Amino acid sequence: MKPATASPITADPRWARVLARDAAADGSFFYAVSTTGVFCRPSCGARTPRPEHVRFYPTAADAEAAGYRPCKRCRPDAPPLAERHAALVADLCRRIDAADTPPKLADLADAAGLTPHHLQRVFKAVTGLSPRAWFDASRARRLQAGLADSPSVTDALLGAGYPAASRFYTQADAVLGMTPGTWRKGGAGTDIRFAVGQCSLGAILVAATPRGLCAIALGDDPARLVADLEARFPRARLIAGDADFEQWMARVIGFVEAPRIGLDLPLDLAGTAFQLRVWQALRVIPPGSTLSYTQLAERLGLPKSVRAVAGACAANPVAVAIPCHRVVRSDGALAGYRWGLDRKRTLLDREAET
Repeated sequence: MKPATASPITADPRWARVLARDAAADGSFFYAVSTTGVFCRPSCGARTPRPEHVRFYPTAADAEAAGYRPCKRCRPDAPPLAERHAALVADLCRRIDAADTPPKLADLADAAGLTPHHLQRVFKAVTGLSPRAWFDASRARRLQAGLADSPSVTDALLGAGYPAASRFYTQADAVLGMTPGTWRKGGAGTDIRFAVGQCSLGAILVAATPRGLCAIALGDDPARLVADLEARFPRARLIAGDADFEQWMARVIGFVEAPRIGLDLPLDLAGTAFQLRVWQALRVIPPGSTLSYTQLAERLGLPKSVRAVAGACAANPVAVAIPCHRVVRSDGALAGYRWGLDRKRTLLDREAET
């Protein structure tokens, strides 16, 4: 078997990633072990080989062409585990979305070929929700759409799959943030606190409902940011933030200037189940890292839905808190940032430096 590299293995940065079993390196290269004839992913949990027996290859096909066989433990010839899990969960999400009643966890586990406990962990890791919570969110979205078109609240409840209107009213605030009647009126009477300030990226608007941040917007014209907020919530009561809210504003600005400090403020996100899933995936991209729209779609198990994933990124209502700026084109070029490409570039440069 012919070595793929002549440089000392221990001096190669890929060797450090093998030692660390770095899952983030999976797919970027593979390593083979001459004494076993096996090749693996960088994250493989097998016993660490001696460096003099290791060879690196850019693709699984290259390793196989050199005479190595795939490891049965990490399955380097199959899609990465994260992609397999994402595809599996995507199928389950479609199954849950189509259900009129909450599917039993055991039935979902049987369909996935996993134990109920394992399925629960995998599903939550991919979506941020349990299967039951996903069903509840999906049903809530059906209700929100139905309230706008149905002749009555009861018709909307039954159409969304709620078994009894009286039972729903006890949980209406948790599902809608208000009563169904208020929702039908476009959120009339909802209080939204907001403040406008300045940061290194220009003007910034921060707004929140009693549940959490509902808007973070960046721009050049503060008046335009306020007008956009009014257009988005035409029937809500917009209230200038008090001293307590100014502390929220300061924490958001601090996060913009130093993204690695994190932002632990609650979010109040209104979106479709698909948008919420994309936004959850965006939140796990660490500062200093980027994904392409294609990679993000693949991570979600939706390789043919790149355009829909890009649309969900563009619909993000809370700049920086949901880091859609960390998604780039496949060639690494910047595109598709609603608050301006210059701001996107600045955010990425800042994260790379810190």
